[in-house]
Amino acid sequence: MADHSRIEWTQATWNPVTGCTKVSDGCTHCYAQRLAERLKRMGNRKYAGGFEVTLHPDSLRTPITWTRPRTIFVNSMSDLFHERVPMKFIEAVVETIKLTPQHRYQVLTKRPHRLLDVSRTIQWPDNAWIGVTVESRSVLDRIGLLRRVEAAVRFVSFEPLLSDLPDLNLDGLDWAIVGGESGPGARPMHAGWARRVRDECERTGTAFFFKQWGGVRRSAAGRVLDGRTWDEMPGRSSGAAQSASAT
Repeated sequence: MADHSRIEWTQATWNPVTGCTKVSDGCTHCYAQRLAERLKRMGNRKYAGGFEVTLHPDSLRTPITWTRPRTIFVNSMSDLFHERVPMKFIEAVVETIKLTPQHRYQVLTKRPHRLLDVSRTIQWPDNAWIGVTVESRSVLDRIGLLRRVEAAVRFVSFEPLLSDLPDLNLDGLDWAIVGGESGPGARPMHAGWARRVRDECERTGTAFFFKQWGGVRRSAAGRVLDGRTWDEMPGRSSGAAQSASAT
């Protein structure tokens, strides 16, 4: 976990679970796997198993010690809804979210079926933002499953965006993040693909955040789309956009 994050759309990361397994094309060049294996080689005890799914009960209450309000990405190194994460552990994560209403938590998954199952028994608090990753047309159905989840803020991360999405519909969703793939073997993102998501956001009133063009050297490509940066964030309890600097 980190009290400060370099991810543009969050402020901190919290990893009560680490490790994952690949489920779709967006996982091919997983940054978390690369980082976990590097941390293992460095002797980091939390990553002694590399990218094996591992629960960290000693990390469950960490956000309680953070008194300054933060926007927190939950499990940047895993997926809370992986089949190897027990329901009771998910409940413990949600309990910490409830105990810290000063923070905003961003929970992102590529496993919307389990998210939906869990959401039938868990009531998400208003400070939990619930999202799915959609990298291509083949997994657009994740958006429909997300719509069935009751949450104050529902969002979609189109990162890495690997194809055009001509059938995209963001009605009822609060936020969309777009980013190209970065790092070794990065696959290109076409400008038209990103513009389609942005235009759909403008049609539906969904906040739009353009994270990066990506590439092997992502900093060189930057994050400007059509002459400006797009740093919109959802409101605390609605889809109204606010500046990222306000977080």
